Amino acid sequence: MGLRHTLIDVAPLRSAPRFRRLWIGQTLSAFGSQMTLVAVMFQVWQMTKSPTWTGAVGLAQAVPLIALGLFAGSLVDRVDRRKFYLLTTSGQAVCSLLLALQGFLGHVPAAGVLGLVALQSCFVAGGGPASRTFIPHLLPKHRLAAGLALTRIAFQGAMLLGPTLGGLIVGGPGVGACYLIDALTFVAAFYGAFGLPPMNPGDEPARPGLRGVLDGLAFLGRTPVIRGALLTDLATTVLSMPFSLFPLINAERFGGNPRTLGLFLTAVAAGGVAASLFSGTFTRFPRPGLVMLGGSATWGTALTLFGMSPSPWGGLAFLVMAGAADTVSVVSRSTVVQMHTPHELLGRVSAAEQIVGQAGPDIGNMRGGLVAAATSGAAALVSGGLLCLGAVAAVGATTADLRSSSASSSAHKASASP
Repeated sequence: MGLRHTLIDVAPLRSAPRFRRLWIGQTLSAFGSQMTLVAVMFQVWQMTKSPTWTGAVGLAQAVPLIALGLFAGSLVDRVDRRKFYLLTTSGQAVCSLLLALQGFLGHVPAAGVLGLVALQSCFVAGGGPASRTFIPHLLPKHRLAAGLALTRIAFQGAMLLGPTLGGLIVGGPGVGACYLIDALTFVAAFYGAFGLPPMNPGDEPARPGLRGVLDGLAFLGRTPVIRGALLTDLATTVLSMPFSLFPLINAERFGGNPRTLGLFLTAVAAGGVAASLFSGTFTRFPRPGLVMLGGSATWGTALTLFGMSPSPWGGLAFLVMAGAADTVSVVSRSTVVQMHTPHELLGRVSAAEQIVGQAGPDIGNMRGGLVAAATSGAAALVSGGLLCLGAVAAVGATTADLRSSSASSSAHKASASP
């Protein structure tokens, strides 16, 4: 395989101006979000000194996604997706400004900070599914995997630089400055969204209310390849997500310095960026479901080794490995989901994917914090990694359609059975 076929495919950026503008806007906005992640974790940790409370940050993000996500996805399949995305992005920006205000004023309890995080997550519950419908609309099917890989490297690049700068700003001007910068980056998100065309759901909009949600769930139930992909992702996130443990590990191995807290997330991102740069090695592979299973198993292995590593710096190498595996798994999952989902159902299926992809890690972070509080950080990491390996093996063994799925499969085949 030549070098050209191993490096990331940037053709979507060259051939699709609207995708390029959206990509730039979302990349800059993601940068601010990663800075806020460090600020929230550090602020809550400073207030409570409890891994349970830092895990509760994830719970505050997860509950709105789970409670509202499917209904928001059904709404996305009924309205102009561009307008809905602009509305929800505005709500997120306002929440970032409120976080900045409390960061500068102080005297807000940890529960108040979590309340603002939860409110922002309510808008994410709607904006996320809308955003996930854009790429299939802007790119032809043969460019879809490449577009998803570009989206992933943008996120990982923000994750690589954002936490490091966030740690520096928290250690200097403070958490309020971090939140304010995040609020300003939403200008870039608006820049990307205003370049999009109107995006109506098509000739068969979702039925209103619960009926539309049930239609989406019925599709998931009768489509093993998508169901298996989402279950695999749940196995990796709910059982082994380590981020809530990072403040505890930072305190144990680095003396609680906020500048090194960002180093853990940076290590994960470094692996993700490396995998994205060479994403041609797996985006061109004809069986993305099989690639996803391998990436998920590698994630569990890497976190187990990180928890067992006696050297803090050696452990960072395993986090790099985990970040690379995560990128492989996420890009392959999104390829499977979007290639097998009809356009009129994309909002609802994207909402389910978001619940798995975002609420799953949040619940996993809460799980990690609770286990660490009862045992230790190392025990929470190792047990989660081993549980992840077992669950991925079980899903892979029982879902033949996921192992054999082809990126060229038609979405109409997935929806053929009533």
